Amino acid sequence: MARKSKSNMSEQYLEENKDQIYENALAEIQSFELPLGTTLRSVYDDQPNAHQRFMEKLDACIRNHDREIEKMCNFHHQGFVDAITELLKVRADAEKLKVQVTDTNRRLQDAGKEVIAQTEEIIRCRVQQRNITTVVEKLQLCLPVLEMYSKLKEQMNVKRYYSALKTMEQLENLYLPRVSQYRFCQIMIENLPKLREEIKEISMSDLKDFLESIRKHSDRIGETAMKQAQQQKTFSTTLQKQNNVNYGRNMHLGRSRILESKNEITLKRTFEEDDEHEEEVLTAQDLVDFSPVYRCLHIYSVLGDGEIFENYYRKQRRKQARLVLQPQSSMHETVEGYRRYFSQIVGFFVVEDHILHVTQGLVTRTYTDELWNMALSKIIAVLRTHSSYCSDPDLVLELKNLIVVFADTLQGYGFPVNRLFDLLFEIRDQYNETLLKKWSGLFRDIFEADNYSPIPVANEEEYKIVISKFPFQDPELDKQSFPKKLPMSQSVPQIYIQVKEFIYASLKFSESLHRSSTEIDDMLRKSTNLLLTRTLSSCLQNLIKKPHIGLTELVQIIINTTHLEQACKYLEDFISNITNISQVTVHTARLYGLSTFKDARHAAEGEIYMKLNQKIDEFIQIADYDWTMSESDGRASGYLMDLINFLRSTFQVFTHLPGKVAQTACMSACQHLSTSLMQMLLDSELKQISMGAIQQFNLDVIQCELFASSEPVPGFQGDTLQLAFIDLRQLLDLFMVWDWSTYLADYGQATSKYLRVNPSTALTLLEKVHRGMRDSSKKNNIFAQFRKNDRDKQKLIETVVKQLRSLVNGMSQHT
Repeated sequence: MARKSKSNMSEQYLEENKDQIYENALAEIQSFELPLGTTLRSVYDDQPNAHQRFMEKLDACIRNHDREIEKMCNFHHQGFVDAITELLKVRADAEKLKVQVTDTNRRLQDAGKEVIAQTEEIIRCRVQQRNITTVVEKLQLCLPVLEMYSKLKEQMNVKRYYSALKTMEQLENLYLPRVSQYRFCQIMIENLPKLREEIKEISMSDLKDFLESIRKHSDRIGETAMKQAQQQKTFSTTLQKQNNVNYGRNMHLGRSRILESKNEITLKRTFEEDDEHEEEVLTAQDLVDFSPVYRCLHIYSVLGDGEIFENYYRKQRRKQARLVLQPQSSMHETVEGYRRYFSQIVGFFVVEDHILHVTQGLVTRTYTDELWNMALSKIIAVLRTHSSYCSDPDLVLELKNLIVVFADTLQGYGFPVNRLFDLLFEIRDQYNETLLKKWSGLFRDIFEADNYSPIPVANEEEYKIVISKFPFQDPELDKQSFPKKLPMSQSVPQIYIQVKEFIYASLKFSESLHRSSTEIDDMLRKSTNLLLTRTLSSCLQNLIKKPHIGLTELVQIIINTTHLEQACKYLEDFISNITNISQVTVHTARLYGLSTFKDARHAAEGEIYMKLNQKIDEFIQIADYDWTMSESDGRASGYLMDLINFLRSTFQVFTHLPGKVAQTACMSACQHLSTSLMQMLLDSELKQISMGAIQQFNLDVIQCELFASSEPVPGFQGDTLQLAFIDLRQLLDLFMVWDWSTYLADYGQATSKYLRVNPSTALTLLEKVHRGMRDSSKKNNIFAQFRKNDRDKQKLIETVVKQLRSLVNGMSQHT
């Protein structure tokens, strides 16, 4: 008993001790001071149920805290509500007080600004007055010294070096000793000996100013020189044209240019007569004062340093040449960028040419030639790079004109420019490329705007307008009365006009290149060939491949290309007329337009064949045969009649096409229709066919044969077009007549009635018909005699199937 009591007391003590442990653990968790890991480990190190009891203790603690929080909130809630109410009452008064304080502060600041400004002004004036008094006192002593020193500077600035030396002597002996206590006087005393040595450097400074001046004015000098060279060339060209016995040729191009030349000559004469003095202002000598370089050269020569001066001058001019030859990154964007670049270069070499002729030894012809060769290589590289960025043919043409004027100007000063004209031939190729891109867009726009229908002409005037744009001749059409239609569409004369405009544009680049008429003629023909064989051909091919181009449009495209092909000879005559080169010349190139338009025509023909087949496929897809019908409808299917009507109307549009094209299209359509119908019968998804369906299908094929025999396109001999359906006809006849004995007996013979029926085709269709008969006999098994007939027919079919399979196997083994 005592032991049991002792044990109970021990358990009660442990229980109380555990409660104390849990209370301590909760206190430690709430304090966040000790690591929680240690605390939680002390809980879990005891008995297995310690976790559950600890969680109960923890929940009880949480409930106690929740009750305390709720009490506290209830206790303070009314006070919080009262405080908020008081705050809301005083908010309006606080806003009014804020507005009043802000207004008072603003008025106070405005009132104080004027006082502050006046105070600062008074302080500044007093400081200024005190400084002025001090400065006046000091200047009375220093002013004579400063005046003499200023006089010295002025004399040096105006290059009066002898007077400057006298002034320096007076300063040293008379004026500087009086104010020697000032620091600036000590500086003057130290600098005077140096100034004597700097006279040479001052002359060098004048040279630098001169170099800077010619750098600034080089573009104006070059612009003036290029303008004068261009006017002189224009005047010479006009005189040459007036004296040319062949002046009457090429009137279309020549008239506008002659008028422009006359206008330029008139302006030049007026300019020279009415304002000769202003013309003189635009010379290089008046834009730049060359006297500094003369004086510096004389001074350095007297001092014995002439070679140093020459080396320095040449070095600096080489640096300037590199700067002038360095173009702006955006130069290729506008013609003004190129004009400024050329003007600066021309101005640079005009100055060098002037220095070469007015001085002795400063620059030599060898030096200028070396500098020009270096510059020419850089110029060609720059132009080759920047011209490649030009995508506008007008900009490339203006660049070419600038290069010609640039080359002619420098050639007038004795610089060789043959490499520049060689560069123009490279730029010419690029110009042609930009023209081809531009004309590609023009061709596309013309094709997009065309309605692809013959051009209607209501009267003689409209007819003359069309034939003035395009060389069209048709005696049969001329006999017809108005209104009438020309066979080609509106795009044909537009394309012809644009090709001529392209030739004009190409000719513009060939002018002034110092090339013979034969070379110009060859260049025009080559560029025109590129236009026809590459650009126009590509546009035609892309047009033909566009999905919205239908059969009518394709037919019109074929007609258009035929007329464009016929017009190629007129284009050759046109080039010969503007270049005055006969076509019989041995080296005259020929235009390749014939092959271009033939290729386009062949592509259009192929597209016609394909679109016809696609249209046939669309009709075939809407076919809805009842392959289990017991009897035919007695008339052809609606979809097939619609298809035949479509083909008949389509082939009527082909009347303007060449006969061979229309015949090929008709034969291709019939063959495709026959193949599609055959594929419909042999479709693997079609499992069974009734004899009624065969009869209905036979009616449709009869309509196809009637269409073929009606000669939808003239020119077929005999029943050539009907042969497209011969495979279907023999196959259907075999099933309609059920003439298997004849087929099997005559198989392989040239005189066989069913020569075009392949055993595998017949086997496939027979198996489908067999399955159709079996299903039909199952549905219609009311009368026994019918069942007996069906069984006999099925046995016959099984026998024929076996024989057909043996034929098919024999063919495969033979193959």
